[in-house]
Amino acid sequence: MASTRNSSPPAELAERVAACLARHVRRGERLVAALSGGIDSVALLHLLHDLSRHHGFRLSAIHVNHGLSPHADDWQAFCMGLCQSLGIPLEVSRVEVRDAAAGLEAAARQARYAAYESVDAEWLVLAHQRDDQAETLLFNLLRGAGLAGAAAMPAVRNFPGGSELRILRPLLESSRAEVERYAHELHLAWIEDESNLDVRHARNFLRRTILPQLRERFPGCNAALARAAAHFAEGDALLSQLAEIDARTTLREGRILVAELCRLDEAR
Repeated sequence: MASTRNSSPPAELAERVAACLARHVRRGERLVAALSGGIDSVALLHLLHDLSRHHGFRLSAIHVNHGLSPHADDWQAFCMGLCQSLGIPLEVSRVEVRDAAAGLEAAARQARYAAYESVDAEWLVLAHQRDDQAETLLFNLLRGAGLAGAAAMPAVRNFPGGSELRILRPLLESSRAEVERYAHELHLAWIEDESNLDVRHARNFLRRTILPQLRERFPGCNAALARAAAHFAEGDALLSQLAEIDARTTLREGRILVAELCRLDEAR
């Protein structure tokens, strides 16, 4: 399904994404955009398509068909049509999602990341934005996470499992409202996943029930929560550096020196 583009994109959003790419992506590197067909991933794909001409990276996309919705094949067809209209190569991966003890959301994510392992590129680009960051922070805190979990989603990270692939989230400093405004101003088309309305899923419950009440009482709470996640990430990094410093005195030739370990306070 092709889109109609009659106006210039909101400059601030495009400049923010361009700055993120300039910091991390080298000319000639390969970027694969994870394309669900939802508004965030569609907006990101258009942004990357525009910016690839100036930044000199090679862009393709991957769509994971989970088969969980009766509309899954329609979403796949939409993504194929969108990429064809933009001249972007698309890989489609069909996966089987088995509901695990951790829940359907977690099982779908696990199947999705297993599909991403086949990506042949330097970067896997995900469309998470600032509101997603706030939801992830709350979700992880309610699970009793430590600093690493409270740090939520980093803008850049290595792909799990030791792969050379890296993950990039260039929308993480942008709000859902900014992304939606971009999509509406450019008259983009996207699909709506009906499962996003189901508040039986933990993240949907936070997004549709808890966070709206928080925003009503604490305007700007999404930005504040995302900022807190950044502080937690910094604290986690500093603790890791402290552990490395302590390891110089408490470890020797692969052995723990108990006497040196006992000199540290309990938390260290």
